Parts: sequence; C-alpha cells; structure tokens
Amino acid sequence: MRIGIISDTHRFTAAIDRAIPFLQDCDLIVHAGDNIDDSEYIEAMTDIPVVAVKGNCDFYSDPGKDEDVFTAEDKKIFVCHGHRYGIKYTLVDLYERALDLGANIVIFGHSHVPCYENVKGIIFINPGSPSLPRGGSTKGLGILDIENGEINYERIKI
Repeated sequence: MRIGIISDTHRFTAAIDRAIPFLQDCDLIVHAGDNIDDSEYIEAMTDIPVVAVKGNCDFYSDPGKDEDVFTAEDKKIFVCHGHRYGIKYTLVDLYERALDLGANIVIFGHSHVPCYENVKGIIFINPGSPSLPRGGSTKGLGILDIENGEINYERIKI
C-alpha cells in the first residue's frame, strides 16, 4: 500500500497543487492537520481517499477528528496533529499514546519540520509542510510504502 502524507497546508492551494502530482499514484492520503478543510480539496483533485485530522489551527472546523487510527497491510497507524503531545519538544508523550493504541506507525505534523524516527520499534513520521517549512527544512510531503511487512519512507521536496 502506498500512502501519501501531507500536513500543515494552511490553505495554500498553490502548495497543494505542487504536491498533487506526487500523490496521484497513492492508494490513500493522510493529512495530519492544519487545515483539515484542505483534505477535501486534495481528495477532489486526486480522487483518492483521504484520512484527515484536525490541528491547532482547525478550531473552526467541525466535524473532524482530533485523532484517527487505521490499519494498512497489518500495520496499525495512528494519526494526530501532535500539538496536544508537545511534539516540538519531545516525542515521549506521543510515544506513550502510540504504545497505548498498539500503533506501529505514528503520523503527525504541527512543527512543520520533517521527521522520520524509529523509537523502540515505533516509526514516527512528520512530513513537514508543503507551504510553510520551518527549521531550515524545505517544502515537502512524504510517501510511505508498506508491502509484505516492509516499511519504506521517502520525503519528497517540492
């Protein structure tokens, strides 16, 4: 299964449009918040299902989930924006939540800084932002491939 990962789009349609070509061959797209409404645009432009969660800038958006959990190729994936877990400082609280959920993979955003980390067997992915990168990072998104139990991740600069 090929999963496109995007976060922190912040209603910058031009940035989303630059990301769309890289998402076209995905089976699923995950939007990790800020702005959850952009997920509707992404789904309309790609005709690919989108799993989306709300971020700290989505206080006006309802309905919408703060967190979601789904399974892909026998891997349990936990999606949240990250702002409620202090991810700008540490992954400890997010790790604890992932343990509670039995997640193999955690997808989050909020910091606008890309991250791919394996912490005691749990993979943490933050694709950064296609519109407002921080921390010296570049604009981008992520592609997660899960096949026969193998997990491969690539960050795409746009």
